[in-house]
Amino acid sequence: MEQIITEPVTLGKIVTEQTQPGKIVTDPAAPPAPKPKPKRPEVVIRIKHASVRFNMAGEMVDNLKEYFVKLVKRELRFKEFYALKDINLVIQKGESWALIGPNGAGKSTLLKLICGILTPYRGTVEVKGDIAPLIELGAGFDPNLTAKENIFINGAVLGHSRKFMKEQYEKIVEFAELQDFMELPIKNYSSGMRARLGFSVATVVDPDILIVDEVLAVGDAAFQAKCRKRIKELLSRGTTLLFVSHAKAPVMELCQHAVWLDHGEIKKLGAPKHVYWAYEHQHLKRQPKPEPITTQRGENDGTDTDHQRSDTGL
Repeated sequence: MEQIITEPVTLGKIVTEQTQPGKIVTDPAAPPAPKPKPKRPEVVIRIKHASVRFNMAGEMVDNLKEYFVKLVKRELRFKEFYALKDINLVIQKGESWALIGPNGAGKSTLLKLICGILTPYRGTVEVKGDIAPLIELGAGFDPNLTAKENIFINGAVLGHSRKFMKEQYEKIVEFAELQDFMELPIKNYSSGMRARLGFSVATVVDPDILIVDEVLAVGDAAFQAKCRKRIKELLSRGTTLLFVSHAKAPVMELCQHAVWLDHGEIKKLGAPKHVYWAYEHQHLKRQPKPEPITTQRGENDGTDTDHQRSDTGL
């Protein structure tokens, strides 16, 4: 005969009462189980007080002998130029960031700092994950080799094996829409064709961090839309995006955050629409006022006698 236990049974701090075999009833007076702590977002890029300095020659030295003579005599003079000044930035996994600002503001320098191409003069840069950089048009391509050969070279630069690139070759060519031009040297490609090939190779797998620096601006409208669709797919799967563009529409479409750089300094961080508004407002203030257009008498001022004669039938 099966025995039914009606006495309380203490298990740790939770008091239960077993009234039926295999049935556990929690005491209402027992404290609730602790809720699991929310998972902290993963930081993939952390930049602390980073500065980048270049030495600009104070005088022109046009031959190697003169350079070494001045170097030994300590007569070389350099001027310090800070391309980036005290940059602080934290980017989490899966976020999309736009870098905006005028030419020479330091956007490309910041991307090269993140990629490891440049090292900071001061401060630290921490990056976690694989990076697929599209920083300069044609970077990673040998202009004298064919597009087909460059696909394997570029894949090796990104860390992919030759076997993997063979498996992905048709997929790359199909996305780039360059099936009829794969045996041509890259030097015969237009800038738009190079951008197609570079983007297709860089996004053949899901990178942890995708960097796009104005490369897509040279493509046609249809291919730009195709690239934006691919970027959205990567973002949905957890890729982090750093996007540089002077065009407002793609920034608003792709990016959750924006940073405005000017003369190597961060002017504003926040939502793209707010940062872009501040940038445009400041940029318009710097624009010179247009000079009034003056016309000579008889040019578009209503005093053209030939037109007056034709209108009156004379």
